[in-house]
Amino acid sequence: MRNRRPAIAAAVVAGLCALAGAASAAPKVGQPAPDFTVTTFGGRTVKLADLKGDVVILNFWATWCGPCRAELPLLEAYFRTYGKYGFQVLAVATEDSIPEAKLRPLASKLTIPFVKRLKGPYHDVGALPTNYVIDRSGTIVYAKAAAFDIDALNALIIPLLNAPIPRAPPPETPPPAPGPKPAA
Repeated sequence: MRNRRPAIAAAVVAGLCALAGAASAAPKVGQPAPDFTVTTFGGRTVKLADLKGDVVILNFWATWCGPCRAELPLLEAYFRTYGKYGFQVLAVATEDSIPEAKLRPLASKLTIPFVKRLKGPYHDVGALPTNYVIDRSGTIVYAKAAAFDIDALNALIIPLLNAPIPRAPPPETPPPAPGPKPAA
């Protein structure tokens, strides 16, 4: 029996470390956005890295949620207006919404990409709608369970769209190889 105690203790410590690692990967305002991959209803796969330089709203909603139903047309209009300036919206219907087949007609009427599948640490939303806003540099600048209205959206998104797009640092060039020494 004594030989099992160190193994059990090690398993408990490993489990706690795994939980701490998962908690640290949770999206937090002011931190780099944790990576995610989505598959849209159109079958397109999009990774966070594909959106670098864009302002992104990751919107979690459900069909039964009244504020969500009011917010979705606003996000759609905003996307249609500002998409050409590097503004993206990804609409993620929660699992307790309606089946995918019933969402398809709505998804086909809107230009916002509807997300069919999401991989990443963004699933633990406390209430709906929940929005994560990621700036052009990939930092989470907003994470809240609340619906946007036009004034809040303008106050948050317009300054982010006016910010310069971060440039990638130039690739490092290796030092020149030593050549022949000049004759004296």
